[in-house]
Amino acid sequence: MNIPIVYEDDWLLVVDKPSGLLVIPTPKKESRTLTSILNDDLAERKITYRLHPCHRLDRETSGLIIYAKGKSIQHKMMEEFKQRKIKKTYIALVSGHLLKGQGQIALPIEGQNALTKYRLIEQKAGYSVVEVSPVTGRTNQIRIHFKSIGHPLLGESKFAFRRDFKIKAKRLCLHAALLEFPHPSTNKVLRLSAELPAGMINL
Repeated sequence: MNIPIVYEDDWLLVVDKPSGLLVIPTPKKESRTLTSILNDDLAERKITYRLHPCHRLDRETSGLIIYAKGKSIQHKMMEEFKQRKIKKTYIALVSGHLLKGQGQIALPIEGQNALTKYRLIEQKAGYSVVEVSPVTGRTNQIRIHFKSIGHPLLGESKFAFRRDFKIKAKRLCLHAALLEFPHPSTNKVLRLSAELPAGMINL
C-alpha cells in the first residue's frame, strides 16, 4: 500500500493512515496492519530499527499517526500523551445540524472521565462539518460522544445503525487532521497536518 509520509527525522515517522486499516492487531491476530506494512518495508530495505506506534486510531479513522524509531523514543512520546502535551485535532462529518457553534461533551466512558471539545466549521444539507479536539483519549471517544448528543458521525456502524442515516457514507467520516507537540529529542514544537481524504471530500 502507498502510505503517505508526512514527517520523518532520526527519531520519528509520522504517516497519514488510510481508513480501513488497523494500527496493530486485535485479539483476532490480523497479520496485515499499518505497523506490519511499515516494518515489512523496513526489513525489505534491510533497515535494522523497528517502528513502534505511539498512539492508536480506529480501523475506520484516517489521518496522522506517530511512530517512534525505537522503544526509548516511543516511551518518551507515550509520556507526552499521558501528560496531554499533544494537541490532536480531527475533522468529522456528523449527522444533522448542531445547535451551538462550539461546545464540549463531558461524558464518562467505561467509568473514566472523558472530554471532547468541538467547533462548527460549516452546516451542509443534512450534516455538519466539525473540528474536534479530544482533551482525553478514551477508545472511540469522539464516536461515542457525538452519538450521545444525537449527532452520530456519518458512516458510523458501531454506535449507530447505518440504515438510520439519510446520507450514506462508505466510510466513517472522521479524520485526524492536525497534530501539535514538542519533539521528544529536540523539544522543537512540531505542527503537522494531513489533508482530508478523497472519500470525505467527494461526499
